[in-house]
Amino acid sequence: MQGRKRIVGWGVLALWVVVLALAAPLAGRLGDVQRDRAVDYLPASADSTQVATVMEQMPGGGSTDLVLVYHRDGGLTAADRATAAREVRQVAAGHPLAAPPRAVPSEDGTTLLYAVSSTEPGTDEAARDAFVHDVRATVSGEVGGPGALATDAGEVYNSLDGPLLYTTVAVVAVLLIVIYRSPFLWLVPLAVAGVADFLSMAVTYALHQGFDISVSGQSTGVMTILVFGAGTDYALLLVSRYREELRRVPRPYDAMAAALRGCGPAVLASSGTVALGMLCLLAADMNSSRGMGPTAAVGVLCALVAMMTLLPALLVVLGRRVFWPLIPAYGSEPKAARRSLFAAMGSSAGRRPLAVLLAGAAALAALALGALNLPGALKQEDTFSSTPEAVAAMKTLAAAYPETGTQPVTVVAPTGRVPEALRTALATDGVAAAERGRSGGGWTEISVVAAHPPQSAAETATIEALRSALGDGVYVGGPSAEQLDMADTSARDRNIVVPLVIVVVLMVLVVLLRSLVAPLILIAAVVAVWGASLGIGGLVFEGLFGFGGTDPGLALLSFVFLVALGVDYGIFLMHRMREECLGGAEPGAAALTALRTTGGVIASAGLVLAATFAVLVNMPMVQLAELGFVIAVGVLLDTFLVRTYLVTSASVLLGRKVWWPGPLAGKPVPAAGQEPEREPVRV
Repeated sequence: MQGRKRIVGWGVLALWVVVLALAAPLAGRLGDVQRDRAVDYLPASADSTQVATVMEQMPGGGSTDLVLVYHRDGGLTAADRATAAREVRQVAAGHPLAAPPRAVPSEDGTTLLYAVSSTEPGTDEAARDAFVHDVRATVSGEVGGPGALATDAGEVYNSLDGPLLYTTVAVVAVLLIVIYRSPFLWLVPLAVAGVADFLSMAVTYALHQGFDISVSGQSTGVMTILVFGAGTDYALLLVSRYREELRRVPRPYDAMAAALRGCGPAVLASSGTVALGMLCLLAADMNSSRGMGPTAAVGVLCALVAMMTLLPALLVVLGRRVFWPLIPAYGSEPKAARRSLFAAMGSSAGRRPLAVLLAGAAALAALALGALNLPGALKQEDTFSSTPEAVAAMKTLAAAYPETGTQPVTVVAPTGRVPEALRTALATDGVAAAERGRSGGGWTEISVVAAHPPQSAAETATIEALRSALGDGVYVGGPSAEQLDMADTSARDRNIVVPLVIVVVLMVLVVLLRSLVAPLILIAAVVAVWGASLGIGGLVFEGLFGFGGTDPGLALLSFVFLVALGVDYGIFLMHRMREECLGGAEPGAAALTALRTTGGVIASAGLVLAATFAVLVNMPMVQLAELGFVIAVGVLLDTFLVRTYLVTSASVLLGRKVWWPGPLAGKPVPAAGQEPEREPVRV
């Protein structure tokens, strides 16, 4: 019998080998479909997205717009101007340009600006990058503009994959070594997480091919973090229960079966809740947010499948020796532990629950006020924590042309309406110039120069005035309009996705916990954590990290992640509380028991998850750094404050009402000597 059971373990491993062999060709192609163009992040229905789409369909495809900047602090010399003119002629001779570039000098004589636009690269990102690099090799000045910024952003995203993966693996490895205190055990869940990450890449590629989901550098980076963070969490819970069962059961296979029966259903429920929360992002209009939903859900589900099948098989095949030197022998008792930190925390919450609840709620509310100090919308030049050449050129232009638009606003109009559109644009307040450009497919582009600096309040007002004056059927886009549309759409998405996430997660919790009050407590707790985490971000983003703005999608994405992941941990705690109540314990005592028995392993899981998201803080993209910081802080708040003190104290205060309107709300305590009713599943 035992031999057959070992064969089952080897059979699971063989099946995974087949799965990985089938996944390998798909996983290797994910980078080929990853796109970080403007249209991959823009709102699907926005004017600026329509402009980008129309421009790609024009003869030559989308144009690559550059700005060549020649600058000398003491003023450009005649030799500087001659060099600039010669180099610009070389660029024009080597590439087909939409129009001959003309010099635009600054009033103080320190800077020359040349606008360069070419349709040669079309929509091909590699051709665009080659064009930008060739221009940079030709000219001695700085090369900026939307095309150069897109190239620099693409290179940054492409450079993330290796460092992000290596850093995440290193962080998780160190934490697992500390937690397990074993030179071998940590390798097993880490290797399984790597397999899950590989599988998630293949599944994401298949989803892109089948359903055309958007795949960006941001979404794949977050997917990797989720696979290692959530997957390691599930491994910690399973291994902890497996170690416990090995002391009671002689055979590893039987011990693993008992461990899976014990924690498997709760892990399935929590991971399913996270996946459903992520899929709510499909209701967003922002392409980047909508694409992140399924990729994040894929990461969580692949981590779940690997940790509930491959990890058990490996542990069973390796046997007890994988725990060396702390091998759990059959029939042994764990070393008597000192009173745990979580037992002490729970006792303090149980003694004065009202005071603890009010103090914790007041602290979270005070921290949430910091959100009022969040810096304004993130500008294009502030999206990098470093300063690539395109950003340096934009800063040079902003200083040299403080009252002039240096970044054209692109208008596309039906060709028959172009004369009217030109007149309307020139008559709009804030427009300095407008000229006709390419035509094709029934559309014509019009390049509009605003009289104000890019992404200033005055330029934003000009874009809004243009849209109002030009009316339906004429679209206003370009980099500044894209930033405006992203901010507006992010606000719209928050109003739709946030309530949807709350409703979906609440419904799942009601079904799982068979209560209405307990789910409401968990939802209120994670929403409070989200507000406090954003508030802490508002206190440190500008002053400590030097971030020049806040990504418009930060509030929405951080909300979805913190609610889904926070409820994930809440399920483990409440599930154990419910089991204790079914056994006859009062909710207050049940809450303390659940905290004492699950607190350590869930705290370890919270530390791992927070550490993996904290890896994003060191990435060179401000959007990722802000998202990683807020989620990491939120997970820590949930682990050591909200779940430990606030949920526990609220449960003690409410008593059996915490399970209303379910049967546990009025369940009597078993009489002395009576065997308490127990659920077969516990965490």
